[in-house]
Amino acid sequence: MGKVRVRIAPSPSGRLHIGTARAALFNWLFARNQGGDFLLRIEDTDESRSSKEMIDVIFDSLKWLGLDWDEEPIFQSKRLDVYNRYVEKLLESGNAYRCWCKPEDLKRKQEEAKSKKITSRYDRHCLNLTEDEKKKLLESDEPYAVRIFIPGGKTVFNDLIVGETSRDNSEIDDFVIARSDGRAVYNLAVVVDDHEMRITHVIRGNDHITNTYKQIQIYKALSLEPPRFAHIPLILGKDRSKLSKREGATGVTDYEKMGYMKEAVVNFIALLGWSPGDDREVMTTDEMIVSFSLERINPANAILDIDKLNWMNGEYIRACDNNKLIDLIRPFLIEAGLTTHLWINSRWEWMLKFVAILKERCKLLTDFAEQGRYFFVDKFDYEEKGLNKYFSPESAGYLKRWLDALNSLEHFDVGNLETSLRDLCGELGIKPAALIHPTRLALTGTTKGPPLFDLMELLGRQECMRRLERAVDFIEKGYKNA
Repeated sequence: MGKVRVRIAPSPSGRLHIGTARAALFNWLFARNQGGDFLLRIEDTDESRSSKEMIDVIFDSLKWLGLDWDEEPIFQSKRLDVYNRYVEKLLESGNAYRCWCKPEDLKRKQEEAKSKKITSRYDRHCLNLTEDEKKKLLESDEPYAVRIFIPGGKTVFNDLIVGETSRDNSEIDDFVIARSDGRAVYNLAVVVDDHEMRITHVIRGNDHITNTYKQIQIYKALSLEPPRFAHIPLILGKDRSKLSKREGATGVTDYEKMGYMKEAVVNFIALLGWSPGDDREVMTTDEMIVSFSLERINPANAILDIDKLNWMNGEYIRACDNNKLIDLIRPFLIEAGLTTHLWINSRWEWMLKFVAILKERCKLLTDFAEQGRYFFVDKFDYEEKGLNKYFSPESAGYLKRWLDALNSLEHFDVGNLETSLRDLCGELGIKPAALIHPTRLALTGTTKGPPLFDLMELLGRQECMRRLERAVDFIEKGYKNA
């Protein structure tokens, strides 16, 4: 077959969802592994369902994933004349025929077959018309569709993933390849494009196997060599049902908005049905390219486990350079109303410390805004369970003594803060937890978070003392009014 050439051919009728993204990734990895070409085709012949906006979304999604294509994209809407030439070839060879049957008549026959619980097949009424009848219909300009003639026998192909697959041709209808408005339908356009784009391998979801049988018949009718086919497994939810929007998100760009790193998403979807052949789970794109092969794709349906994606994303966050991480979390901090571009740029060293102490606890990029909110705003409510457990007249007394110690502390850093707290607890005869928990609640409004002394150093002496004073005042006023 020569140089490997593969393609991804999304329809711009909706966002690029995770199933199409995985098919694109598998094609891209295979092309890069084989030193071949990865091509992009936009199947936009259905004007009523296609939109410029969705085409842009497809481009943006592939670019975000890092899946670069090697030639200019092909748009099917610009190739209608090409498809019509192939329809004419099929008519001339006798491998296709005109069908003047009215849509309403065909629908009625389908309903009759359904009521009798038999499979509806086209009865070849127009194929069996006399030549005079066909001539009169042509001369009358009566609109017609074009159907391909399916001969007897079987359609067989050796799938590179699922093995030899066959279907009796009696189960394949004489399907329409061109509508009555002259526009070629999906299966014919795919065959023509794949042939003219010199596609060597078609790697797509196994829900396309039915189309493959039809397309092989078109290849045969045109005396063309079909590409090799590889049908990858479906992606199911954890309950093994079809993916819901919540599980699969509505598109690749949604994962970006939800706070996932593109490297994690690529790594995750690569493992949906494929394995590198060892126990590795976290891999770079280059490592995936080296290891990728169609033989390592499991034909069994893959399960989308969002918990695993969250874990993997956390691994990528922890491994990410802190300077890069600041830019990744920047839009989420700004969208949450916590800061501005100018503030972040002017406080870069502070931001480096901010991401450093939070990254171990974050699984999503959005977690930095959610878990680190108290670093940017000082007006927050205290967590209710923490109030009942850690705020009391006794803890207010401890916090007052802690304020005195902090005020006199020479260097406000992690080491001195920890030493000072432990020394004070020794004087008071209490366990460190008796002061650590009220302090955390006072400073953050929460009972959980990064190491206390790290966050205190980042907040700074003045801010810590102001928040501790506010907590003492809150406790004392609350118990006076009780």
